[in-house]
Amino acid sequence: MPRRPKYKIENVVASVEVVAKIDLNLLVRKQKDAEYNPEQFPGLMLRIKNPKATILVFSSGKMVITGLRRETEAEAAVEKVVSKIRKAGITVTGKPKITIQNIVASGDLHSRIDLDLAQMTLERCLYEPEVFPGLIYRMKTPKAVFLIFSSGRIVCAGTNKESITKKSIYLLADHLRELGLIE
Repeated sequence: MPRRPKYKIENVVASVEVVAKIDLNLLVRKQKDAEYNPEQFPGLMLRIKNPKATILVFSSGKMVITGLRRETEAEAAVEKVVSKIRKAGITVTGKPKITIQNIVASGDLHSRIDLDLAQMTLERCLYEPEVFPGLIYRMKTPKAVFLIFSSGRIVCAGTNKESITKKSIYLLADHLRELGLIE
């Protein structure tokens, strides 16, 4: 029986909407862990430790969270940020709307891959070794994008659920095996 691919979630990105007009100047003064330079970027950056994440907060009440390791951590991260916003004296009403936008995973297929042959065999792929050493493969169903390296290492992006990430990686390995591109 072939070895199953090994993979690890590296980053989960979520967007968040809260009903609030957030005074970023007030928030940066009240939060020691906040960074805000409106001349460089219109959002305020907050870092939290548990779960470890970086949050971009915009005055509209929209936020982007990066750096999570599990999609289930998004709710706890949002609760912490909303708590910090409220402690600064800013009113936030209603329940935050959280949407997982992207999950990035790295993995190993445990076998070398002939990328020249893969380029000729796979549909929806791009391989220009003089520009980038990996083959870019766009899986149609489930929708995911892979970077595939000759060493068998992969990066999977573009999914929005961990279960879809796992399914995509396993389907990739099976598909490459069926095509004779890996052992």
